Amino acid sequence: MTHSPATPQAPAVPRRAWQALIVLLAGMFMALLDTTIVNVALPSIQTSLDASEATLSWIISGYALAFGLALIPAGRIGDRIGHKWVFFTGLALFTLASLACGLAQNDLQLIIARVAQGLAGGMFVPAVTAVIQLMFPAASRGKAFAIMGSVIGVSTALGPIVGGLIIEAFGAEHGWRLVFWVNLPIGVVALVAAAFLLPSGTGAASAPGASAPARIDWVGLLLVSAGLVGLLVPLIEGQDRGWPLWTYLVLAAGALLIVAFGAWELRVAKRQQSPLVPPHLFAHPAFTGGVILALVYFAAFTSIFFTISILWQSGLGHTALESGLVSIPFAIGSILGSSQSNRLTVRLGRTVLVAGVALVTVGLVWTWLVLLLTDPADLTNWLLLAPLFIAGLGSGCFIAPNVAFIVATVDPSEAGAASGVVGVMQRVGSAAGIAVVGSVFFGTLVVAGPGPDALAEGFTHSATLAMAVSAALSVVALLLVFLLPKRVATGRS
Repeated sequence: MTHSPATPQAPAVPRRAWQALIVLLAGMFMALLDTTIVNVALPSIQTSLDASEATLSWIISGYALAFGLALIPAGRIGDRIGHKWVFFTGLALFTLASLACGLAQNDLQLIIARVAQGLAGGMFVPAVTAVIQLMFPAASRGKAFAIMGSVIGVSTALGPIVGGLIIEAFGAEHGWRLVFWVNLPIGVVALVAAAFLLPSGTGAASAPGASAPARIDWVGLLLVSAGLVGLLVPLIEGQDRGWPLWTYLVLAAGALLIVAFGAWELRVAKRQQSPLVPPHLFAHPAFTGGVILALVYFAAFTSIFFTISILWQSGLGHTALESGLVSIPFAIGSILGSSQSNRLTVRLGRTVLVAGVALVTVGLVWTWLVLLLTDPADLTNWLLLAPLFIAGLGSGCFIAPNVAFIVATVDPSEAGAASGVVGVMQRVGSAAGIAVVGSVFFGTLVVAGPGPDALAEGFTHSATLAMAVSAALSVVALLLVFLLPKRVATGRS
């Protein structure tokens, strides 16, 4: 009697690992919800705090830039001391910063708290993917990452709706504070659960036979941080202050600091130490193009709801909830696109990215044409339903697989460093996009007389120009997609 060989079974995942995943994704949910929930609160914040127009840009850009700059050092620190405590510390600081945002009594306090919130988010988000890699065996990791992808899509999609509902329920004066405080109960519960459920010692240094994690390039981090802030400050403050001499000087200083950062990274690499951004990655022209693609694409699409939220409320007199409802078609399209992106990537390769950015471009150009050709008195969310749905569908198809295609342009041994660079450039793109679009919007805003009609006309004109910038950036992104490889390996090891 012969026996057929037993089919190897995938190792069972402990129940505790799935419970820990819920805790990790609660943190991810908070960080990404805050990238979109604040958009609909901007007009309320401006009225309540008598905030400047530049403040509105800082609230979004400051968060995104601080988030991006924290990503790489946070991952390295997690490798050294364990990702559990980096996650816990970052989440605790994020929760406290959310409290501080809601308590802010002026625009400076709010900007400082918002930047602190971004830094804290950038601290704990890398720990989410790191702990998933360490807790889940390869056979189950794909399912865990798929759940994480769904949370990312849902959290960013829910932001404007949740923000609009809160402000509608509690009023503009207090509602914007509760938009930040919605993080408090989630954060407290997640912190308690994290202390008990997340495994200790989840760092590269704790793995048997692992080499010591690379040292953090603090000088490089300081140079790139100062350089990016130097570039961002004039873009945000320049139009509000009439472009005085100091804005040009700071802009030049920012550019010089970025050049100095590049020179420092080359020096660190020549000494065979660990640079913050390995210069040899940029020896691959396709990777360089992919990094620029990440920056340009995120600059294009993250800025559109900044424009629409301010137009809808400050210009057209709609409520925060009505402003949030405008984003529903984009959110639905994004969720549908991301749910099918992996399957489409396997079948179509790079074509799914080309189609995704093409759909975003069509949607943004269409939105721009609606704003250009429609009388402000006739603008309704129904006119934007189709173009925003198309843009959302394309965005969902692009965002989920784009990092894999960019990272595929370098050697597999460089994938971790390349992925970190792409993540940072996405956040920098978001910050730069808001800065540029905000400068165009407010720099061209002229209200030619009293009354709601003149207000609507002035805001619509500026929103049209701002949307033209977003659409133009999406066209550039479409051209850059063709630099990426046609196929990537889809399996997870």
